[in-house]
Amino acid sequence: MEFPSPLVRGRLIQRYKRFFADVVLDDGRAITAHCPNPGAMLGVNTPGLPVWLSRSADPKRKLAHTLELVETAEGALTGVNTLHPNRIVAEALAAGALPELAGYEAVRREVKYGEASRVDFLLTGADRAPCWLEIKNVQSQLQRELKPDHRVWLEVKNCHLSRTKGLAEFPDCVAARSTKHLKELEAMVVEGDRAVVLFVVQRMDCDAFSACHDLDPTFGRALDRAAEAGVEVLIYACSVGIGGVRLERRMPWRR
Repeated sequence: MEFPSPLVRGRLIQRYKRFFADVVLDDGRAITAHCPNPGAMLGVNTPGLPVWLSRSADPKRKLAHTLELVETAEGALTGVNTLHPNRIVAEALAAGALPELAGYEAVRREVKYGEASRVDFLLTGADRAPCWLEIKNVQSQLQRELKPDHRVWLEVKNCHLSRTKGLAEFPDCVAARSTKHLKELEAMVVEGDRAVVLFVVQRMDCDAFSACHDLDPTFGRALDRAAEAGVEVLIYACSVGIGGVRLERRMPWRR
């Protein structure tokens, strides 16, 4: 995913009311930018950090600038726009850059499922051969055959938090909605479909992933339970630059 126009650089003054960020640009102008991230933004909301912003030419927008990237105190360029992971994944699916999800004929977005929810992506492939999925955990081992016309329900989560060197973490606050999505993915597995949760790590300084059991123990337990039920957990790190962000490599899950 490439940014449509060159980003402008500045320094973060404060992030507040979830969706606002005051920034002083390198040219000296003080602006208020849209902050497209509803989370706590731990580690990327410290005043004084370098930031990069996109600018919209739409005259109807109240805030022309959008916060896109933050350079952490450790020097890691980090994507904070939570709208981008779905776009990044859509491009990766179209390019066949996600081998675990390659070969499906159709990809639909925002499909209704579960309890008044919409899944990020629904992948279908009517002509695919039956696939055997082996599920392992410490207590049991189960094999089941997926239907030849099986579907893949794919939820995408943005990850930017890292409190321990080399370790990406999710979530950075209580994430009740994400916990609900995990339960809904489990229900799709029960119906005989594949279900996948994909964590997109928008930073380049991590080589493993872990759930934040201390910040949201309910989500941590739900992720373990979903995996044991057959929901596939994928973690991909991104290449992040001022020109754009793209999926780069798969990362291990440290449980």
